Amino acid sequence: MPNPASIAISTRQIRETLAPFAISPSDEQIARIRDYLDVLLRWNRLIGLTSITDPIEIVGRHFGESMYATKLLPVENCRLADVGTGAGFPGLALKIACPGIQLTLIESNKKKCAFLSEAVRTLGFADIEIHAERFEQTRPESVQVNIITSRAVGEFKQLLRWSSHALVHRGHLVLWVGAQDSTRISRTSGWSWQPPERIPDSQRRFILIGRPIDELPPRQ
Repeated sequence: MPNPASIAISTRQIRETLAPFAISPSDEQIARIRDYLDVLLRWNRLIGLTSITDPIEIVGRHFGESMYATKLLPVENCRLADVGTGAGFPGLALKIACPGIQLTLIESNKKKCAFLSEAVRTLGFADIEIHAERFEQTRPESVQVNIITSRAVGEFKQLLRWSSHALVHRGHLVLWVGAQDSTRISRTSGWSWQPPERIPDSQRRFILIGRPIDELPPRQ
């Protein structure tokens, strides 16, 4: 049964909330956002997926901030791994924005993985794998994706080391970070970083995009 809180948010409100992020969702995308909200709010009462419970704030903070990455980097039809995906952000939000993504969700919390499986089923998505483990337990050579995303950096040195082996040639790592972390990470040797992009409607959160510096030319 749909969650009354998600019903209260109108199509107009969803469009207006996503507008600052330069996102213009189709009717189908709005329907999937609503379905996602339903299952998220229902499961959130059981396992605490997000501290944000207002549907409009969820659309802006989770969907808008996640989808904004599509304005900074081409992601359609790529292979993408979302590390520490939690409630599915940014991974599933990016899948709604660009359905052609081949998506791998990596999350060590088993209850959250159960939620992710239910969300994927509810949204009717294909080309999604869920890895119920920490990213360090996944051999990076077995991943081989074009883009790695993470909103839960934690120990970023480990993530950078893992990502450098999990990305294909000229692949990118996309991080949602605070100002201090963006400065620290940008100083990491062996990586080429774009200038941090401030997230709309935020003063302290940024998207940071980088790629490993190739020591050898790619094989022909």
